[in-house]
Amino acid sequence: TVGQEGDYPVEVTLRYVAGERAGEERTVRAKYVAGCDGARSGVREAIGRQHIGGISAHAWGVMDVLVNTDFPDWRIKCAINSTHGNILHIPREGGYLSRMYIDLGEVPEDDDHRVRQTPLETVIAKANEILHPYSIDVKEVAWHSVYEVGHRVTDKFDDIPLDGEGNPRVFLTGDACHTHSAKAGQGMNVSMQDGFNLAWKLGMVLTGRSPESLMCTYSDERQPVAQQLIDFDREWSTLMARKPEEIEDPQELANYYLGTAEFPSGFMTQYTPSMITGTDEHQGLAEGFPIGKRFKSCEVFKACDGNVQHLGHHARADGRWRIYAFADAPGPGEASALADWATWLSESPESPLVRHTPADGDIDAVLDVKVIYQQGFEDIDLTTIDPVFVPRTGPYGLMDWEKVYAAGNGTDIFDERSISRDGAVVVVRPDQYVAHVLPLTATEELAAFFAQHLLPQKI
Repeated sequence: TVGQEGDYPVEVTLRYVAGERAGEERTVRAKYVAGCDGARSGVREAIGRQHIGGISAHAWGVMDVLVNTDFPDWRIKCAINSTHGNILHIPREGGYLSRMYIDLGEVPEDDDHRVRQTPLETVIAKANEILHPYSIDVKEVAWHSVYEVGHRVTDKFDDIPLDGEGNPRVFLTGDACHTHSAKAGQGMNVSMQDGFNLAWKLGMVLTGRSPESLMCTYSDERQPVAQQLIDFDREWSTLMARKPEEIEDPQELANYYLGTAEFPSGFMTQYTPSMITGTDEHQGLAEGFPIGKRFKSCEVFKACDGNVQHLGHHARADGRWRIYAFADAPGPGEASALADWATWLSESPESPLVRHTPADGDIDAVLDVKVIYQQGFEDIDLTTIDPVFVPRTGPYGLMDWEKVYAAGNGTDIFDERSISRDGAVVVVRPDQYVAHVLPLTATEELAAFFAQHLLPQKI
């Protein structure tokens, strides 16, 4: 049950189902609860959420196998279509193991899930039937299963009613809120993205950095992504299940996979405007960093040592927001829009750095500010860098030299990501999705954006 009062408003009743304490119940009180308990989620049922969708009348066997075979493309990912059915074959790590998805055909309406008891020997025999005139001699099966393709997504990913208001306390992630076939290989990927999206927001709220209303964005953001996954997987599964006579172009399956390559790699998700994702009025200043999409890294030079560094690889999963300041044309120590912005960021009472940094934290505890100059690293005099870009942190107040970068020769990030030579500010969320793009002069907009989701702190 979820109450409205107290520090721990969620009451959870747990029952031991095995061991000496089987049948015994205990009560736990919590601030928040995350239901990561799979497709038959008890948490989902407890908060009254509904799984929407159904199971198609088609079954597949899946197995990880070590085999001897005369099939020449065994170490190539391939889709195999024959008059006897279909196979999706994926070579796995190590040079020997392979994953096979084997089409077991249509399932009768009155089957009542009996197809899930299909013996392993039947699955192997079906694989050989589809592969004929080639064959596989299975030496070992590391894992196997039989499933019916199901496409379901929960009506909401938290405990707030569809027409209700308030801040949620109970959340659903992974299979508890979306299920689909395994052939696209996205179940674990999207589920981990659910978890990371939820985790960083919980961290911000529980540490007093953000208001509880931030938690409303979890369902708002992740439910559309789950629906995109279902739509993608339904199309992919349909293409995979076709018979040879239904295939007009043998390249269609490959073309579809390549055309949607951003989805399985995690780059197709684009969050819409919210309290943590800005609007696109200034997107033209940094076209290569689309607002709402994953921050797409690029090589830069560290000014302190000249080493090449992927800008995105220098970020850590530590719950901090990143502010990347892309400089205008003048260099360090010269009058510029960047210099004015840096002074405002470090000194103005309206600055998010001043307003939202806790008194007992380092200056970069909440907002990690980095600068990228247009000049080569050899032309940057580190002694003239604005102090906000080389903050003194830690118990000894040591200067952090590794927040200053140069575009340099060869791969110029300004060109590679279509960043304006007049400069730009790119804000990146703790989950590495681009939150906003602004000009260096838009200090009021930057302050207002952070004020939407960060609480004032006393410095």
